[in-house]
This record gives sequence, C-alpha cells and structure tokens, in this order.
Amino acid sequence: MSSKKHTPEQIINKLRQAEVEIAGGATISQAARKIGITDQTYYRWRTEYGGMRVDQAKRLKELESENAQLKKLVANQALDLAILREAASGNF
Repeated sequence: MSSKKHTPEQIINKLRQAEVEIAGGATISQAARKIGITDQTYYRWRTEYGGMRVDQAKRLKELESENAQLKKLVANQALDLAILREAASGNF
C-alpha cells in the first residue's frame, strides 16, 4: 500500500465524511474504507484532529514546525556554550 501525505484540511474533511457515514448506520470499518483509509489511520486521525476546525489544524502544524526549529536553535546554542566553556578552561 502506498503512503500518502494528507494535509490537515484533507484529514478534517475525511473525518467529517466518515462521521456522516457512521451517523448513517455504517460501521467504522466501512466508513474508513469508503474514505480510503484504514481503521488504524481513522482512530489516529480522530485522536489528533477530532473536533478541530481547519484553521485550528493549520495553526497546530505551524506551531509544531516553529517548535521544532526553536528546539534545534537551543540545542545548537547549548553545544556552542559547552565548546566555549571547554576552550576557556584549557581542557582541549
């Protein structure tokens, strides 16, 4: 099975489609199959995006990306400080 990358907007739309199918009497497996995902993917998406609006999902992804960049910056700065401390103490 090929791996697809879905945008948060697509995920939320597919979850809404699945909710409509489930409300219409379909099982979760049938609804997931109809929107082209597995049961596991449905549950994972519902856990992450359930109840979100599209703008909220976009903001979440932006914040996660910004957080990853900031973590890299802090790690690099900590490494630079450790190198400077070692050089200043003369243990090189």
